Amino acid sequence: MALRDLPSVDTLVRSLEGEGLPRLLVVDLARDAIDQARKITAAGGTADPHQTADAALQALRSLRHRPVLNATGVLLHTNLGRAPLVPAAADAARAVATSYGNLEFDLDKASRGGRSEYVHRLVCALVGAQAALVVNNNAGALLLALATLGRHHPVAISRGELIEIGGSYRLPELMAASGARMLEIGTTNRTRLADYEQALDDGAGMILKVHPSNYRVVGFTDSVPLDKLVALARQRNVPLVYDVGSGLLDESAPWLDGPPPRWLRGEPGIRQVLDVGADLVTFSGDKLLGGPQAGIITGTAHLVSELAHHPMARALRIPGPTIAALTVTLEMYADGKGSEIPFWAMASASYDSLERRSEAVLDASHVEAEVVPGASVPGAGSVPGAEVPSPLIKISEPGAAVLWPRLLRATPPIISRRDAGRVVLDLRAISPEDDERLAAALESACRS
Repeated sequence: MALRDLPSVDTLVRSLEGEGLPRLLVVDLARDAIDQARKITAAGGTADPHQTADAALQALRSLRHRPVLNATGVLLHTNLGRAPLVPAAADAARAVATSYGNLEFDLDKASRGGRSEYVHRLVCALVGAQAALVVNNNAGALLLALATLGRHHPVAISRGELIEIGGSYRLPELMAASGARMLEIGTTNRTRLADYEQALDDGAGMILKVHPSNYRVVGFTDSVPLDKLVALARQRNVPLVYDVGSGLLDESAPWLDGPPPRWLRGEPGIRQVLDVGADLVTFSGDKLLGGPQAGIITGTAHLVSELAHHPMARALRIPGPTIAALTVTLEMYADGKGSEIPFWAMASASYDSLERRSEAVLDASHVEAEVVPGASVPGAGSVPGAEVPSPLIKISEPGAAVLWPRLLRATPPIISRRDAGRVVLDLRAISPEDDERLAAALESACRS
């Protein structure tokens, strides 16, 4: 294309409009595409600004936040938003977001009130805590605890608990950002009570215990039982803060029928950790709890009060819609309806029911595939190594190199797994109401 043949910005914009992006962004894309084509043409090359702009537009559209079907078998997929909300929680969030509310207004006293007080009462009742505080996420909860309680003296932590989770979140870096000075003790695989005692002798003013929620250290290992850490912290009059992370309210999972599932074994419950005597416990709202993104802090009243009055608490506070969604989620546990929360409903679905659904999807899609035994995982750095038996759909043709990107372009996009060159679908994290859409998209993608 010669320089004189390059389209005007307005002409190119008109050809791109109707693609669902604001005109402001389309104009920017058109200008960039024409500038790029002009430079390439002037250098003796060829370029089509229409193709360039269209490719850039499609790439930009893919960045917009939209629903997808999670066929990965990772129930709390961090990249896909972790826990889906129960519809009542989403409705409550929308109602608050589209109107005024008593966010910080006491209707009885007709005066300014406290944010999240009702949620705090719910949390305390569910886990047996003296007090609670809710912030934006669990990293924020731990940051606030460290900034409040670890600012004057070093914080003792086992080297085996210096975690890194997704997104390059490293605990030592968070501790440094909080202003707390980290005092590493023990080794990666063995930390003894004497190591904590020595740290306190060396001036540590806080003990931090972190649940390694996305890995396990096995073999020649040693760690200090929580009750012994509690006794030491009380003897030395220092706070013991336990970052549990995953948000399992109770190890016995009383909201489920029967005993807790085997895959939950070894996961600490908030109630049990508090019963043993941890001073503060932090955990996420959008992992095993099954609610919105939030960081929940529970524990002794005077320590929670210290955190609540720290200037950082205001910077980390949660908005009204999140409070509303978290309220409904917690109320479901309080009413004995926790099994209806989407995460627990997905995790508890029987193998047989998922197998029937998988076979029905294959029948409806007319795809050459087989249903084979496999497993789903909780995900989101929760219950490492745990697997929930699940049937898997393994598609023979076309291969993953062809089919996987086609499924990503489906409406809605389907996120699947790839195994040995084949696409694998796990229905455990897909609502039965979406089976028909999944089958239609699968048939279309395989026939394209």
